[in-house]
Amino acid sequence: MIRAEFYEKNGKLSGFRLNGHAGLASRGKDVACASVSSAVQLAVNLLDEFGCSPDVKIGDNVIKCVTNIQNDTASRILYRLKQHFEAVLEEFPKTIKITISEV
Repeated sequence: MIRAEFYEKNGKLSGFRLNGHAGLASRGKDVACASVSSAVQLAVNLLDEFGCSPDVKIGDNVIKCVTNIQNDTASRILYRLKQHFEAVLEEFPKTIKITISEV
């Protein structure tokens, strides 16, 4: 299962931590994982493009991204990423666990 933890600060999303594997198919053939990975790459690139200064750390099967500038743009991008994960979860039940943590 993919674990997606979103960070919320003052009512706005400010980052996320993602790890795990959806488990629908073997690595490299899992459409749920591919969808999540692609969306994460796009979200991080958009955060960077719109000047949200994402601090990204990538480890073994984990990525953490925290925006250093808290604004509506960052929160909206991260909210849409969360919505994308919810859509993947609806299509492929039990593949993602989404949580929100106050920071």
